[in-house]
Amino acid sequence: MDTVCIDTETIKLEQFLKFCGEVGSGGNAKIIIGQGLVKVNGEVEKRRGKKLRDEDVVEFENREYKIKYSKKNQ
Repeated sequence: MDTVCIDTETIKLEQFLKFCGEVGSGGNAKIIIGQGLVKVNGEVEKRRGKKLRDEDVVEFENREYKIKYSKKNQ
């Protein structure tokens, strides 16, 4: 499982997939999310605007990413 650090308290699922390099565009993210190919915390997630938070786990194509929130000014 890879850990992905974000510097905001939340990030939308489609933005996260672009951020971690799984998709090249929001359009691609919309398609794979809509097809039910992405899981969040073990459950299929079809909402591309789903807000992800610290400790959430995203699964796509047998890869897992754990989100870690890290404040910018720590």
